[in-house]
Amino acid sequence: MNPSAVDLRVWRQFLTLAEELHFGRAAARLHMTQPPLTQAIAQLEVTLGLRLFERSRRHVALTPAAQALLPEVRELLARARRLPDIARAAASGEVGRLRLAFVSTVGFEQLPGWVRGLREHAPQVALELIEATGDLQQEALARGEIDAGVLLHTPGFAPAAFESLHVAEEPLVLALPAGHALAVAPRLSLARVLEQPLVQFPRRILPSIHDALFALYHAQGRPPLVVQEAIQMQTIVNLVAAGLGLAWVPRSVTRFERQGVVYRELSRADVPRCETRLVWRRGDENPVLVRFVDLVRTLAQSRPC
Repeated sequence: MNPSAVDLRVWRQFLTLAEELHFGRAAARLHMTQPPLTQAIAQLEVTLGLRLFERSRRHVALTPAAQALLPEVRELLARARRLPDIARAAASGEVGRLRLAFVSTVGFEQLPGWVRGLREHAPQVALELIEATGDLQQEALARGEIDAGVLLHTPGFAPAAFESLHVAEEPLVLALPAGHALAVAPRLSLARVLEQPLVQFPRRILPSIHDALFALYHAQGRPPLVVQEAIQMQTIVNLVAAGLGLAWVPRSVTRFERQGVVYRELSRADVPRCETRLVWRRGDENPVLVRFVDLVRTLAQSRPC
């Protein structure tokens, strides 16, 4: 027999005998008679190919090999006792791993609350956070490289390929250089806004929002004057601060207080809005994911509108 195939029952018998150093007392603790215990220990020694106990009529002692084994066997049996609890914790989503991708706008408001909530309710879950644009998130979800993603799009344009949960909805607002005339104007004129140079995100990362913005411009007969594209919202705001142009950003970005930038809201029904959604693969029953979705749903419902 391979020594690694020795079952836990024999190791329990070894540990009890090592603690009692008396076959009769060890057998009594194990609720068995002495002959089967003697036979089991002898078979264990044959399996391992070494002696574990020195025996005489009045004396039982551990060999050096047994002394070396003793702490390892204690740890093995302790781990075995913990297995049912570990299994129950895994089934309830209390332990495991969650790989979450997110767009940068979520980091300004929702993400910190989600991380705190997960740490509070499931501290043993290993959370892996990956900042990624929406297009890359959907590819990673399809390949099974992440468990969930957080996407930004216009209301009604959630990707149909995945399960999803509404998290928040907000308008787009203007980020303006602090010294720009529109930054201090008492009233914003849409016509004047649309004629300004624009710092814009590429269509591939936020297609529905990109299209809605361009539709706003074309409806007013003014094609967008895009002078620079950037992927990250922080980068877009930094370019606005540098004076390259203005930018349309989700209202949550206003939490990014960048010197040299002023945020203004244009209250018009035709200004696009954006929706944040948590998405995950259909049929994914990962307990950690289920727990996280429930957490996000609870926090989203408790947010003020």
